[in-house]
Amino acid sequence: MRICLGRHVYGFAAIAFGVVALVWRDFNGWQQARVLGNIPHREILVYLAAALEIFGGIAIQWPRTARAGALALGAIYLIFALFWTPLIAEKPQIYDRWANFFEQFSLVSAALMVYASTIHDHSAGKLARWGYIGFGICVISFTLEQLFYLSGTAEFVPRWVPPGQMFWAIATTIAFGLAAMALLSGHSALLASRLLTAMIIGFGLLVWLPAPFAAPHKLMSWAGNAQNLAIAGSAWIVTDFLRQSRPG
Repeated sequence: MRICLGRHVYGFAAIAFGVVALVWRDFNGWQQARVLGNIPHREILVYLAAALEIFGGIAIQWPRTARAGALALGAIYLIFALFWTPLIAEKPQIYDRWANFFEQFSLVSAALMVYASTIHDHSAGKLARWGYIGFGICVISFTLEQLFYLSGTAEFVPRWVPPGQMFWAIATTIAFGLAAMALLSGHSALLASRLLTAMIIGFGLLVWLPAPFAAPHKLMSWAGNAQNLAIAGSAWIVTDFLRQSRPG
């Protein structure tokens, strides 16, 4: 089983993450080490994380090195996800912390699927399936995140897009929910994954791509593009997995 285009998009996003971290010498809003406190020489952690992301993003582009790339990216994204667990334990009623965990975990799930595509034994199918289910659970979280912060979601929608910001906030929340149900039930899962990928790419084009032009010196303008592209690449990996798993 080969996972193609999604893997390349996912890898390019990882390279973008690494470059952003190096330029700003800090983690972005999703990849932050606040739980570690004011540790000395924090920049060293930033450089190590950036190096892993750039290495993983490059390595995952080629079949011979894709396994190493998937391991590197899966490891760093898992660490970033785990950074959120103490914050979740501290205030579990704040869903934003759960949402950040699952955004990172969606990238871990994609790395697991890419890794599974590079091995050729009985465990490959099981690992890929676990990655697929993990991503489906993350889509449930995307739904809840938008639902709980609907007004904030609406603010991301460009004002010029008809028929209105709240319309698209509600519509995309429903779309996330339907995609989660389709992926986890298996009914129309391939169609759902394709539409989900297209929707996330649409977020990138309409919401995040213009951000660096409006605020080029703002870290989140660049980090948001990398994060959205990484999640789009993850959804695309799911699409590739489903497409190549179909009989015939």
